[in-house]
Amino acid sequence: MRGLFSRKPIAALLAEGENPEGLRRALGAGDLIMLAIGAVIGAGIFGSIGSAAAGQLGPNGEVVRVGAGPALVISFLLLGVCCALAGLCYAELASMIPQAGSAYAYSYATLGEAVAWIIGWDLILEYAVGNVAVAISWGDYLKSLFAGWVTFPPWLTTGYRTALLSNDPAVHGLLDSAPHVAGIPILVNIPAFAIVAFITWLLLHGVRESARANNIMVAVKLVVLALFIVMGATHITTANYHPFAPNGFTGIHQGAAIVFFAYIGFDAISTAAEETKNPQRNLPIGILGGLAICTVIYVIVGAVLTGMVPYGELGRAADPLAYALNATGLTSIAKIVALGAIFSMAAVLLVFQYGQPRIFFAMARDGLLPKWAARVHPKHRVPYATTLLTGGVVAFWALIGDAAETYDLTNIGTLFAFMLVCIGVMVLRHTDRERPRPFRVPFVYVVAPAGAILCLVVMRGLPRLAWERFGWWLLIGIALYAVYGYRHSTLRRGTGPVVVEPPAPIEKE
Repeated sequence: MRGLFSRKPIAALLAEGENPEGLRRALGAGDLIMLAIGAVIGAGIFGSIGSAAAGQLGPNGEVVRVGAGPALVISFLLLGVCCALAGLCYAELASMIPQAGSAYAYSYATLGEAVAWIIGWDLILEYAVGNVAVAISWGDYLKSLFAGWVTFPPWLTTGYRTALLSNDPAVHGLLDSAPHVAGIPILVNIPAFAIVAFITWLLLHGVRESARANNIMVAVKLVVLALFIVMGATHITTANYHPFAPNGFTGIHQGAAIVFFAYIGFDAISTAAEETKNPQRNLPIGILGGLAICTVIYVIVGAVLTGMVPYGELGRAADPLAYALNATGLTSIAKIVALGAIFSMAAVLLVFQYGQPRIFFAMARDGLLPKWAARVHPKHRVPYATTLLTGGVVAFWALIGDAAETYDLTNIGTLFAFMLVCIGVMVLRHTDRERPRPFRVPFVYVVAPAGAILCLVVMRGLPRLAWERFGWWLLIGIALYAVYGYRHSTLRRGTGPVVVEPPAPIEKE
């Protein structure tokens, strides 16, 4: 049991990041901020914002959770505070341990190998599973963009799980009307599959090329959101703001749990640590700067959207921003927003698909995953094996999956990772007091516990089914660690200095 708390020395983590045969350092602070905006502003603001305002119904019309209504802006502010506290903790650890493993590497250095494995396994929920929802939302906006021009066969643009779980009779009815093979309805989301395949191909060409593509897509999304704000503000009906919080704090809380998906991604910047120039300076700037910009944009968009149409109508639309513009007669602007959403969510896919292979890369380098997962392309210097693997899995799941059920899994997995990062900062302040910290969390014994508690509070707003699925996911991960990771760990096999004592009790400074 003592071995489960073996911690990887920070010096060993830093040495891996400077391996000349490893990843190439090519990103500056501006690139990181653009990557943060690219990752954060996407399916959450263009998709899940509707459910957060209106609430969510099950396939039989039952209320799964209530919505925030116009008080959605309070949900965004609550989440902004929660993510800012976690972001400060990420910034300190990222500046100390500029390694591709993100929260996985931080946990390895602070809380031990077993916790690090759980975090690495958990981050799959944030990156890979989250991208399924993003890809499906991308396909919905593609249909919205071409509506009236091109008619796509519904059975080629709707995943089987989406039809199975939908409470819309027209969508659920596809189970009967779609072509059948051996009695099984053929319901596949070809656009969602295609965009994941394209992003995977792009990522295989190198980090510098991927960053350039992201910068272009981020510029487009910011212009489109500015257009939505300016045009939508001219069609606000103040009556739509009443009642402001129709379901009280319960609605604000549960709305925040849904729309937390909109904040996922700023932590993905830490996976770029080994490809960042001067990471001790640039990583904190990228993480905190990107988060601040996105929070301001979210609050403004939420206020404009709920003022344009009654909040109850937003839950019926897969593309709530385009729906609000169409409902107020701004149909041409709605087409532009749909086009912008396509660029926006493609950027999210790019950053998340960029991050997940690097988590696997770091875990394989530590022996917790097979060695082939740590292979780097000799020319493009990217972890090509894991990029292909995650791209294939996400593309297949997006082909048949449902966005709504992946939102909750992604949210709970991310919040759990944030909570452990906040705890890890406090532990490292005690166990390694003298190590240089290019960025220090101010009032750490206030900020870090508050961040961990707020993450837990938001997690409590998720439905019971999300907790059950998360529990099963962790059990599967623990079983895999026992069968493979525990036996093949390079740290356990004595290839470097090992600290086997469990984390010491936290003391006040």
